[in-house]
Amino acid sequence: MFENLTDKFERAFKVLKGQGQITEINVAETLKEVRRALLDADVSFNTAKQFTNTVKEKALGRDVLNAVSPGQLMIKICHEELIELMGGNEVEISLKGAPAIVLMSGLQGSGKTTFTGKLGSYLQNKKGKKVLLVACDVYRPAAIDQLHVLGEQLSIEVYSNKEEKNPIAIAQAAIAHAKSNAFNVVLVDTAGRLAVDSQMMDEIAGLKQALQPSETLFVVDSMTGQDAVNTAKAFNDRINFDGVVLTKLDGDTRGGAALSIKSVVNKPIKFVGTGEKMDALDIFYPKRMADRILGMGDVVSLVERAQEQFNEEEARRLQKKIMKDQFDLNDFLAQLQQIKKMGNVKDLMGMIPGMGKAMKDVDIPDDAFKGIEAIILSMTPKERANPGLLNPSRKNRIAKGSGTNIQEINKLLKQFEDMRKMMKLMSNPRNMMGMMSKLKGMGGMPGM
Repeated sequence: MFENLTDKFERAFKVLKGQGQITEINVAETLKEVRRALLDADVSFNTAKQFTNTVKEKALGRDVLNAVSPGQLMIKICHEELIELMGGNEVEISLKGAPAIVLMSGLQGSGKTTFTGKLGSYLQNKKGKKVLLVACDVYRPAAIDQLHVLGEQLSIEVYSNKEEKNPIAIAQAAIAHAKSNAFNVVLVDTAGRLAVDSQMMDEIAGLKQALQPSETLFVVDSMTGQDAVNTAKAFNDRINFDGVVLTKLDGDTRGGAALSIKSVVNKPIKFVGTGEKMDALDIFYPKRMADRILGMGDVVSLVERAQEQFNEEEARRLQKKIMKDQFDLNDFLAQLQQIKKMGNVKDLMGMIPGMGKAMKDVDIPDDAFKGIEAIILSMTPKERANPGLLNPSRKNRIAKGSGTNIQEINKLLKQFEDMRKMMKLMSNPRNMMGMMSKLKGMGGMPGM
């Protein structure tokens, strides 16, 4: 996500590296690179120009403290302005009404139906709402079927009527059904076209007028770049939506739509889709996004994802096993599966400050743990609980069962053993204090 933009910003700030002070010349040179970076990211020319003008004005009007280099000051100002450009603060979805009605709008292929399912899952699992999904795309039976498949997968009810060709009639019947069955939220999936046309605009405007939703969201494919911004403007001019949803953000390394859309339509980005899985939906936080663009990572989001998978009782159980040196391959496998639930491994690594650049050219597939899982699952329960039982004949059997070889099995066992020793060491406060004392004692050594 935003790899190219991050790389170009870094190059731009190198102009000020080693400079003793901020001058009009070195600021102009840096901002020329920043503007180029924004334009390459498909940010609109006017937005890029306004951004760099504001940064220049603030940079030249600010004194550089002795403790802060000109490069650091420029990064700080750009960080502040990026946050402002993307909306300043996160904006929550409005769920007023009984039931609350959320209307989806956008072009065909933007990811409306998938997002409707993701939002339903988010509201049901994280907000405790009883959600009804409504299929109002009367032109594509496949869209109705897709919503039913998602609903079944997520255990969320879907309302549809393939015989009815009036989307307003379907939506109104769905709302009546929601009221009589105590649903808190109704999510209305609508039809789109391949391009903006009057028929689609009339239909979505008619739906909004008839339903009076508490929230109208514009769903757009972020990979379409500047086209996404132009489409957002056309929709906003007609239906005056409440917020933007950027889908497929994990596939967009440029980020132009995220940076331009707020300044053009003056509506907040509320959600971002970062993958195909139904839990791959995040609230849009401008500050966290600015952190990631400038290569500062996003530790808060990483911790939040970890907390979602965290089980306090399980953690206490593991802690006891580690202290007794009983942590086994069953526990290791369970931990790997929890990490997988947190999302794409490369994306998670990119959230750690300084790791984004290191991971740039590293290809980590979604099934990165597949080989490890295959090896562990090819073992018997006894072998997982006691890896010391693994003699050459057992390893041969496991290699055949997992499609790997003995070298890979030995490598995994060594890594597991090293990790187990480290965990045992760190779980004992006395050992940790001893390590700290040793490190303190080494402080006077040359090079330390």
